[in-house]
Amino acid sequence: MKIGYGGMELPEGKVRYADPILKRLEEKFEPKKVSPYFFEFVLEGYDVADAIAMLRDKLLDLLVLDMEKLERRIERLGGEGGGVGFLRSCLAFMEGDSPLCDMEVSAEEGKILNELAPLSWKPVLVLDDPSPEINKLIEQVMEKAGVMFFYTAGKPEVHAWFIREGSDIVTCAGKIHTDLARGFIKGEIVNIDDYGEAHNLNDARAKGLAKLVDRDYVVRHGDIIEIRFNV
Repeated sequence: MKIGYGGMELPEGKVRYADPILKRLEEKFEPKKVSPYFFEFVLEGYDVADAIAMLRDKLLDLLVLDMEKLERRIERLGGEGGGVGFLRSCLAFMEGDSPLCDMEVSAEEGKILNELAPLSWKPVLVLDDPSPEINKLIEQVMEKAGVMFFYTAGKPEVHAWFIREGSDIVTCAGKIHTDLARGFIKGEIVNIDDYGEAHNLNDARAKGLAKLVDRDYVVRHGDIIEIRFNV
């Protein structure tokens, strides 16, 4: 995930997320390999970013770019049709120093913004501290963007997987390998909060902590998953 930022003292480039759940799993399994997730910070890289972190004092610099884009579209459309009224309401919203991602819009209005792709329609985290703690900032951006991690864990490897909130287990299986999604039969789930003193998945099964789920199961943050499949 790329995070564009402005007005803050942050490291440019890739940053390993110090994932507390991954650390717990590493301590539990002592795996041969650990695969963490890296976020990429891009100074003022708003166009290429998946999400944006802005110092409140610099937020207007971002909003002005969107205001200019919307004003040009309104000028080209003319009159009040073609969504002009909605675009004017977007301008009024941003004039209140708020990014468009915080505006309540209908599905049809969302399509208009998806087409226009204003920068502040992306998830925008607004901060007051110019020197935020990097891990905390990452967690706040994730919450704003509606993304999370699930995990696979065992002696060979402990791996953090990045996914949108609300993803079903088949989608998550496909993140690991397309064959797992294609031949999905069942998923086996243990959430990190339920793992307790279990030493491994077999121990979790014996203690009744693991559960079998079907393809419509929505994966939760902190779920450790194992896929049963047949291709």
